[in-house]
Amino acid sequence: MTDETTIVPLLEPREGIPPVIEDAAALAHVVRAFAEGTGPVAVDAERASGYRYSGRAYLVQLRRSGAGSALIDPTHCPDLSELDAALADTEVVLHAASQDLPCLAELGFHPRKLFDTELAGRLLGYERVGLGMMVENVLGFKLEKGHSAADWSARPLPEDWLRYAALDVEVLVELRDVLHEELESSGKLGWAREEFASVLAYRSPAPRSDPWRRTSGIHKVRSLRGLAVVRELWTLRDGFASEADLAPGRVLPDSAIVAAALELPRTTKALTEIPPFTGRSARRHLREWLAAIGRARTLPESELPQPSTQGDGPPPANRWMDRDPIAARRLAAARAVVAALADEHHMPTENLLQPDAVRRLTWEPPSLIEEETISARLRELGAREWQIGLTVHPVTKALIRLETKGEI
Repeated sequence: MTDETTIVPLLEPREGIPPVIEDAAALAHVVRAFAEGTGPVAVDAERASGYRYSGRAYLVQLRRSGAGSALIDPTHCPDLSELDAALADTEVVLHAASQDLPCLAELGFHPRKLFDTELAGRLLGYERVGLGMMVENVLGFKLEKGHSAADWSARPLPEDWLRYAALDVEVLVELRDVLHEELESSGKLGWAREEFASVLAYRSPAPRSDPWRRTSGIHKVRSLRGLAVVRELWTLRDGFASEADLAPGRVLPDSAIVAAALELPRTTKALTEIPPFTGRSARRHLREWLAAIGRARTLPESELPQPSTQGDGPPPANRWMDRDPIAARRLAAARAVVAALADEHHMPTENLLQPDAVRRLTWEPPSLIEEETISARLRELGAREWQIGLTVHPVTKALIRLETKGEI
């Protein structure tokens, strides 16, 4: 841990702000330079979350020893497959890799070897694992994080934004090197490698069949007719947002959808009396919103959406005692074991063993509770071998103890 009195502001990239790469010739030069560089390559991507519909990257930053830093504009250079080929055998250093890997994949950049500095920080027990705090606590440099939520789709990008972006990869490899040493000295490097491999292997689940059910505040809507309004407005908004490449909330906030579902306005005047519908973007489509509400009003009973049903997983844990007291006791016992182990190994419980795996294991355990069957079940649920190695014996022992006591 760095002494606060020695924190040094990181104000400028070592070689200055690199020019933004916006054409094929400049990109080819970057590919050659990075292919000739040495050691891991630091990578970051800036999106426009909250501003744009898509999760695409609007700036990609890289840094490698011998090559310096590069800022690539994917709107002009949308194909990074040559860079990907040039770095195929290179370890890629990302912070919170799961956030950036999808948008990098869209550009044809697919890391084969990964070091995730945020995940390493979690395994090592750092309490605050944001990039700024990790750089400050581990390296003693202070990063300015004021532009993390900016609209990176804006053009031209201001100079202070570009400086911020370049600094995000300025010391990422140095951070990686220190964390690598800490992982090795603590005996956690093998665990980290399994975690990094899992991040690279992860594939997004299939889209939800009813994505409109994730509307914030939908729990307030009790009637089926109201749910139909939510569905109609959500679907219409999603089409507008996709066409305009705007974040859905900028077209119409969730609060407007829920309010309309509760009040069921019949006229434009009544609709505009709902505050969220007075925004510029919402007013642009007042006729369409009202028509969508009208469609929901006139749907036959047989076509109304039904309340959401439980998915393939267990119910929320706070309902277990009523639904299945035996499972609730199994869950409490397993959670206590995992929490104690996580504390012993100085990491968050969710990194020692995924909470969903604990819930599914204890809701529907193997018919025969023994280490071999518990290991197999945890493996099915996506637990890594290091996690199974640490948890299978104490978890199995705790579940058997419940059986022996006659509590299950």
